[in-house]
Amino acid sequence: MIVGYVFNAVMQRQRGGMAKSIQILGTGCPKCKQLLANAEAAVKALGIEATIEKVEKIQDIMRFGVMTTPALVVDGTVKSAGRTLSEDDIKRFLA
Repeated sequence: MIVGYVFNAVMQRQRGGMAKSIQILGTGCPKCKQLLANAEAAVKALGIEATIEKVEKIQDIMRFGVMTTPALVVDGTVKSAGRTLSEDDIKRFLA
């Protein structure tokens, strides 16, 4: 199941910035849910426009070559797998 979350920052849109695509890969465990919450907080703190998707199907997760979850994917590139990144860690990947 893919659940989409969209965070829009009016200032970013007015500047013509590109929205980031963020995917959280995980089957729904507490660590996956925490990574999702941390990603949402990072996007909000940075004031950027981003689409956050939760990818839960094993087949979809395996397409990224990820064997351990949770995993963070930014703009189609796996940035982390097997750990729950903090909000600050995620900000570094988005800035």
